[in-house]
Amino acid sequence: MNSKKIAIIGGGNLGAAIAEGLIKSSFAKPGDITITRRNLSRLDSLKVQGVNVTDNNQSAIESSDVIIVALKPFNVKEVLEGLKISFNPKKHIVISVVTGIFLKDLAAIFDNGVPLFRAMPNTAIAIQESVTCLCHQSANDEQISYVSVLFNQLGITIAIDEKLMDAATVLGACGIAYALRFIRAATQGGIEIGFDAKTASLISAQTVKGAAELLLKLNRHPEEEIDKVTTPKGCTIVGLNEMEHQGFSSSLIRGIGASYNKILS
Repeated sequence: MNSKKIAIIGGGNLGAAIAEGLIKSSFAKPGDITITRRNLSRLDSLKVQGVNVTDNNQSAIESSDVIIVALKPFNVKEVLEGLKISFNPKKHIVISVVTGIFLKDLAAIFDNGVPLFRAMPNTAIAIQESVTCLCHQSANDEQISYVSVLFNQLGITIAIDEKLMDAATVLGACGIAYALRFIRAATQGGIEIGFDAKTASLISAQTVKGAAELLLKLNRHPEEEIDKVTTPKGCTIVGLNEMEHQGFSSSLIRGIGASYNKILS
């Protein structure tokens, strides 16, 4: 089990999900995690588990070794600049999970050489099924290994160039919403052909989970698995072709592009 104390600055949806994942994976004891938020009542479920909950960012930082910054992008600079004297490059590792905040932006705030990481997980981190993309600056091999191990407890990690971090946000983080919208649409289709809503949702969700596991565990290309269920003149190919006629693939690709352009704008 991890012996480092971890502070999560910003107990919103992602910050709370990270705390939940760290506890469920047994990577950290609840008492070794501190999470901050102005409205502490939103963190009651974590407090009950033994997590330290506070609205004092400075004390959270000074009592911890690893600082995970999960603030909103618009207030990162203001909040961190007010806390910069609390960061010790010989003690702290700083991990930002904030969209659109670059390593150079963090380095401009922390001008004392503190090890910096950017991590882009998704909310499946709460159930240890995230894909987390990582990049770093001023970190040694031991620190890089530690951060990779931390996020590997919560899913899988992929080291990428920072220039791809916005793309990783869209594909991996926004992608959760895209996948859920597909499941919702499949559920509605299931209701139309005769299932009750609960059963249709269960079948749709498990089917998507199974499809993903086929690719992950067998290292297959999607088309290989599609070919296995598209028999000549069968119902699968008819359905797939109708979806393509209605713009299924192109609308998904265009949606990913639109999300990416929004981040860049």
